[in-house]
Amino acid sequence: MNLIFSTILFIGILLSGLFIVKFSINDNKLRLLLAFGGAFILSITFLEIIPEIYENKSSSYAGFFMLIGFMIQLFVDFLTKGADHGHRHEHHSEVKEHKSLFYSSLPLLIGVCIHSFFEAMPLSDAFGHIEVKRAMVMGIIIHNIPISLVLMGLFLNSGYTKTKSLLLLIVFALAAPAGILTSSQIGSYIQEDITFFYTITMSIVVGIFLHISTTVLFETSENHRFNFHKLFSILIGIGLAIFIIKALE
Repeated sequence: MNLIFSTILFIGILLSGLFIVKFSINDNKLRLLLAFGGAFILSITFLEIIPEIYENKSSSYAGFFMLIGFMIQLFVDFLTKGADHGHRHEHHSEVKEHKSLFYSSLPLLIGVCIHSFFEAMPLSDAFGHIEVKRAMVMGIIIHNIPISLVLMGLFLNSGYTKTKSLLLLIVFALAAPAGILTSSQIGSYIQEDITFFYTITMSIVVGIFLHISTTVLFETSENHRFNFHKLFSILIGIGLAIFIIKALE
């Protein structure tokens, strides 16, 4: 399954990024997509991932690693300046002020790669729980779509050629497979403590997901106001998550 999950995540990011090359997406649609994705990953976090964590004997440490995951995402936000949450204009203005496009875009790329690396670690073959991993893959793909759109759009609008932009997108797309591979390698060395390692990785993902989902749900509309379209997107995201979880049982 390592290869299957890695391929799915890699292709999902590439296709999402390539979409922006041929088509455009306005800020309103991007916000709705972010709200949908945030609601989806929040739902699978509460309904699938957290209950799974607390079935393990090592769950007493879960809260600590959830907090670590939350802090990791805070650091990612520091690097990306919120660009992965749809704040395209703010980051674009920063990029234009720098003489070097590469060095001004590097923190953004590093941030999203860190994010993608950690959230893919629980998908390793070192762990069982295939139903949980399938739900997680869906969640990762859905919330990586707007990230890929924003990332590719920023690179193109900042003056990169399509080829260079695609190469940087490929770097981001490789972060999730790298996380899966790293987790598999660590798991092969600590088989006797694999349950504890599983708790660590899953708890970190919970912290990351909680930060992402709450941020996009409360910051994707101006003045933090909920409108009908946003509320509808959130309800669809929750409904789809429930449907997928039930279908995978």
